[in-house]
Amino acid sequence: METFFSGKAWVYGDNVDTDVIIPARYLVTSDEKALAEHCMEDIDETFACGVLKGDIISAGNNFGCGSSREHAPISIKGSGVSCVVAKSFARIFYRNAINIGLPILECSETDRISKGDIIEIDLAEGSITNKTKGETYYAKPFPEFLQELIGLGGLVPYVQARLSEQSTVQE
Repeated sequence: METFFSGKAWVYGDNVDTDVIIPARYLVTSDEKALAEHCMEDIDETFACGVLKGDIISAGNNFGCGSSREHAPISIKGSGVSCVVAKSFARIFYRNAINIGLPILECSETDRISKGDIIEIDLAEGSITNKTKGETYYAKPFPEFLQELIGLGGLVPYVQARLSEQSTVQE
């Protein structure tokens, strides 16, 4: 399971809601690549065409507030973002991100991250290193089983793997 990520920071403020992450007009599909083409376009028209695999979103408080649809974290994951770091997440977004295997971390020091900073994240340790500024911030890492769940791609692949293990043991 990959637990180390490195990429450029895309920085947003507080209360970034799911309608900004993926506008409702694009909810006719749940295909992550199709959604990724419109991810963040109402708040940052450069995001979808500029984001690179491994990049990181940094935000303030209450990231992902709004509706309960999974399209928001799916669009972020589909865009290639390796991790979202925010001061706090809306509860339903937090759960949906884990369910679809999008790594997220809560960190009180996201205001120290600037757009374009090169960020390295060690998900297992909860360390967030700002290579541009030579600083390291910390987040509480997920327990090992949640790291495994995220590493397998989310809740469904995790449950499938557990069921497969059980059937192998029973045979």
